[in-house]
Amino acid sequence: MYPAQELRFLSERKASLKAVIAVRRLQCAEAAHRVARPLEWLDRVAAFWRRVSPIVQISALPLGFLVKKVFFRKHRILGSVAKWTPMVISALRGLGAAAPPRRGVADGRG
Repeated sequence: MYPAQELRFLSERKASLKAVIAVRRLQCAEAAHRVARPLEWLDRVAAFWRRVSPIVQISALPLGFLVKKVFFRKHRILGSVAKWTPMVISALRGLGAAAPPRRGVADGRG
């Protein structure tokens, strides 16, 4: 069927291709590990936040009052801004929700 020399050439070519594939596989694994490092860090941060979140939510209100008493008492302008900002933001959100959609945005052409 095939001459012995051609079979030997094909065998050597197959061995060299296997070696190239092995090297590329290692390079891909290393690149994937480098790419996954930040994702691993983000996963750890998210897990930490899930553990701490209930405590932060419970302590946010008293901590906010404490910061308001300590810092904003001396600065009247900042105190006024801190006092009225939540109401202004909620009013702007309400106006934005009540406004008719802009042309092209609601029908998917924008």
